[in-house]
Amino acid sequence: MISRRALLGSAALSAVAPVPTPAAGPARAAGPRLRRGISLWPWFSLTKEYSAPRTDYAWPPFQDQRPVPRRADLQRIAEAGFDFVRVPVDPGPFLAFEGTPFRRRLLEELDAAVGLCLEAGLAAVVNLQINEATHHWTSRRLLADREAPGFSAYRALAAEVARRLAGIDGARTVLEPVNEPPQSCGAPAWEAVQRDLLTAARAAAPGLALTATGACGSMVPGLRALDPAPLETFAPLTYVVHFYEPYLFTHQGAPWMRGEPFYRSLNAVPWPASAGTLEATLAATRRRMAEDSGRSAAEKEAAWTQTEAKMREYFAARPDRRFLAQGLSGVRDWARAHGIAADRVLIGEFGALRSDARYVAAGAADRVRYLRDLRETIEAYGFGWAYWNFFDGFGLVTDDATRVFDPEIVAALGLRMPG
Repeated sequence: MISRRALLGSAALSAVAPVPTPAAGPARAAGPRLRRGISLWPWFSLTKEYSAPRTDYAWPPFQDQRPVPRRADLQRIAEAGFDFVRVPVDPGPFLAFEGTPFRRRLLEELDAAVGLCLEAGLAAVVNLQINEATHHWTSRRLLADREAPGFSAYRALAAEVARRLAGIDGARTVLEPVNEPPQSCGAPAWEAVQRDLLTAARAAAPGLALTATGACGSMVPGLRALDPAPLETFAPLTYVVHFYEPYLFTHQGAPWMRGEPFYRSLNAVPWPASAGTLEATLAATRRRMAEDSGRSAAEKEAAWTQTEAKMREYFAARPDRRFLAQGLSGVRDWARAHGIAADRVLIGEFGALRSDARYVAAGAADRVRYLRDLRETIEAYGFGWAYWNFFDGFGLVTDDATRVFDPEIVAALGLRMPG
């Protein structure tokens, strides 16, 4: 299956940072306190869309075999110490079935899912998360600017979901209108789109907590380019940023990073860099690449040239916990500069890929060290966080079938194993 995201490339490794200190600012407005959360993809994702030129979906639109959280899963999530869940929702089927009874049924299914989360004692953040792997219902059609052909329908959906969330429990639900906007950092087109979405959501649900984010994939540079002053009228409002740095570690072995083919065979990249050697990583990656039957010899050689160069950069920079502090210091500085309280900032996604065990991609010990280092750094700055993900290769569970919580990842997140 194609991943739910078309990720941006790796950012350059940079210098170390001072010890983090919490951002200052006024008290947080009303709304659920989002401190420790987890995403529940693909509950309302992984769809059965028809090929072009059709733009609709089979019914039901979500793949039957996708993992879906059960009531017991949600109860164990709460027992582990999470206080909220993030529910990514592909808007494509909702938009495709507009004006039909199927649209109402989808909204009722979403209402029921939110209700299950609340019954487990968890706040719920509903995130409209466009699937860029589809051929029609993409951000280019829906969110490129206010004149995009599908924008008015998307805005109406955001307002409708906001209204329904407020009706379920406005004190414990949040609408996150967009996931990783694709516009360039500071793009006026994104600022206009975001204001329109928040305006529609606020009109539909006057007291509901909402989120805002920067462009260029919700990454740190996008937040730093965002002026929050025009958005503060939409309070209660939380600012979301995603953090997967360094991608060379967190996305090693990711087959969907097609724009940067060296990721596909990356293997045994250590965390911190001092925990391994360049020679060992290159040897392990060479072995994995040799067994890859999906690429030609020429493609492998081209990827190898890039891989070797990127790994030399990685080990020369020697990223460690200080690298993470440096990366998030930009978020702290932005919040301080604009008087945004630290607890109004949410690291809405972070994680590291657990790949095929035969290749030890993101080896278990390295992954645990990375997640502990990053989670502790996030909390030291005073930000909330949402771990990606409960299921899949980034998952908290050891596999999607048994749904056994990984005790080492649970500990790295500062939580407790449920009974």
